[in-house]
Formats: sequence, C-alpha cells, structure tokens
Amino acid sequence: MTHESRTLPSLDTLKDQAKRLRARLSPEGEQIGHSKSLELIAAQYGYRDWNTLHAAVGNRPPFNPWMLGSRVRGHYLGQPFEGEILSAQALTGKPGRYRLTFRFDEPVDVVTFESFSAFRQRVTATVDDGGRTIEKTSNGRPHLELEW
Repeated sequence: MTHESRTLPSLDTLKDQAKRLRARLSPEGEQIGHSKSLELIAAQYGYRDWNTLHAAVGNRPPFNPWMLGSRVRGHYLGQPFEGEILSAQALTGKPGRYRLTFRFDEPVDVVTFESFSAFRQRVTATVDDGGRTIEKTSNGRPHLELEW
C-alpha cells in the first residue's frame, strides 16, 4: 500500500482526532470505542491499522513548521508584511497551535482611518498549522495570515 507523502501529525494530534471523531458520532447514535476510532483515523491516513500508523509516526515531537529566524510574509489585519520569526513555541495541550512573535521589516499601519495611524512592527500571535489565527476581523478575515 502506498501512503501520501505529506507529513503526518504527531501522536497527540492523531489521538485528539480520534477523540473528536467519537464525540462527533455519539450524538448521531453511532457509539464506537476508543480502539475503533483509532483504527478509523489510521484508515483515513491510508494505513492498515493503528499500530502501523503509530510505528510510522513514532514518538517524535510534534511537527513545527515555524522556525526561529525564518523569513515569512503574509497579512496582518489586512495589511501585507514581510518579516522574521523572533520566537516560536508549540502550545502544550493544543495540537497544531503555535505562539509566534514577528518583527516586520517595515511597520504595518493597523488603522484604516485616513486621519489616524497606529504602526506595529513587532507582533505576537497564536496560529494554527495553516498559519492563520482563530481571531478574525469584523469582515471575517483572520487577524494574521502567513503565506507558504
């Protein structure tokens, strides 16, 4: 059997996915045990069973795509930026969430009024694996969005 060439999540993330699957199916009258939910998660990733997926992942630490000193670009409060990651921390107990501190090359004006400005050059935000914050602006856009 061939498996996709994507990076597998950590064991904690996979177990969290199994827990959420059980919780999602329960209100619909579909009661499954923890072992069955782990087997279903393994199948979603193309593995024969949970033990095979577990062996493929191993006991490695969670994957952190955001490295200290990395150059990044994206949008902060709708304004484009380029900058550097000054601090990167995987959040314990929150798989796939990272607290990052950035230093923008050029300060970003976070106010949209013509008669007033407020510039930010150093920003800390919590992002998901996709580089987006959960918090959103009034127009529904994430506060911070990183580009790959």
